[in-house]
Amino acid sequence: MFYFLGTLDVIAAFVGAMKGEDSKKRIRFRLALPAERYLAYYQGSAQDVVVRADDNRVIRFPADAIRQFVTHDGVFGDFEITFDAQNKLVSIRRVD
Repeated sequence: MFYFLGTLDVIAAFVGAMKGEDSKKRIRFRLALPAERYLAYYQGSAQDVVVRADDNRVIRFPADAIRQFVTHDGVFGDFEITFDAQNKLVSIRRVD
C-alpha cells in the first residue's frame, strides 16, 4: 500500500524487490496517484510517500522525489526506487 503521511491515502501495488550487486536496493512498484491527491503535498499536509510491501516492509521517501512524474492527471505507472546501503534514496525512475 502507498500512502502519504498526513491525511492522504493512496493505494498502489507492490510489484517486487531485488538487490543489486552494488549493495543498492531496488524496489519496483505501480503507482496510481490522482492529481487531487498529490495536491496535499503542495498544500503542505503531506511530505512523504510510504510503501507497505506484501512482506510488511515500510519504505518511505520524500513526495518531491516523484514530482518529475506528475502530470495534470497525477502520477501513474510502474516505477523503480533505489536505496543505498544506508537506506538513503538514490533515485526513482519510471520503468516500462
